[in-house]
Amino acid sequence: MDTRTPPRILNETSPAEREAIQRRSRFVGYTMLMVTALTWGINWPVGKHLLQELPPLSMRGVPGIVGAGLLAVIALAQGVSLRVPRDRWPRLVLLSVLSVSCWMGLIGLALVYLPAGETAVIGATMPVWATMFSWPILGERLTVRRIIAMAMAIAGLVVLMGGDGVAANQAKMPGIILALLAAFGFALGTVLTKRLPLRLPPLTAAVWQLVIGCLPLVLIGIFFEHPQFTQLSTLGWWLFAYSAVLQMCVGFFCWFGALGRLPASVAAIGTLLIPVIGVLASAASLGEPLGVAQIGALALTIAGVALASRS
Repeated sequence: MDTRTPPRILNETSPAEREAIQRRSRFVGYTMLMVTALTWGINWPVGKHLLQELPPLSMRGVPGIVGAGLLAVIALAQGVSLRVPRDRWPRLVLLSVLSVSCWMGLIGLALVYLPAGETAVIGATMPVWATMFSWPILGERLTVRRIIAMAMAIAGLVVLMGGDGVAANQAKMPGIILALLAAFGFALGTVLTKRLPLRLPPLTAAVWQLVIGCLPLVLIGIFFEHPQFTQLSTLGWWLFAYSAVLQMCVGFFCWFGALGRLPASVAAIGTLLIPVIGVLASAASLGEPLGVAQIGALALTIAGVALASRS
């Protein structure tokens, strides 16, 4: 899906008109980026609340399948083919497991042990670990800047773990490990995408990665978690709809729209808003602590990610 202004239209207009068209396109891109940051950031406390009514894997997997179906409808309506060449399926499955199954499943389990805001902070370290994997997989040089970025991300984790005392940290340790593994898996999938590009339209790749990545979570949930959707409260259904429609469908659609209108580096920096929104929304809606440890960890993580993004 190419959401940028077609070159033919730009060539047929005057310089002033071209500038106006590009300015409007950038404005739409920034708007879409903000929508993505809001929907993805707010979903952290949404997911934490849903855990009171649904088990973790079902809470993450089922909205993903619903969101994939809605994205498929949008893709077909825009004339985007969902066909995947036979030789792309092995890498599509591999990348889906790393970037979607690991992320969605492990983050869902991490939320059982951690506050939503702290989980968002740990998950936000993903770009830093991606720079680490880029060294052996892509042959990219491990610069001093990247080493400092990793050190800042680790320092953020240390600050986060040091804010609640030893007993609290022991209870949180499974969640911290799960969230870190989720970030590692997503980072590895991101780097392998550069090494093994799918060469598919973005919407096509998103639909199939969500389906392939979330289907195992749904099946595990059916056989082991036994989710009771019929017992969801009214609020639970609204939050489920938010997760499936706004976070999965609208968020991904706006993300690809923003990528088509803005430089990738600008879009990447824009995602730094997601953990900020996640932490603030969790504090406001769930009453989670927002003290020195949380703010310090968030600041160190964002600084490390920003530094890694410039490497």
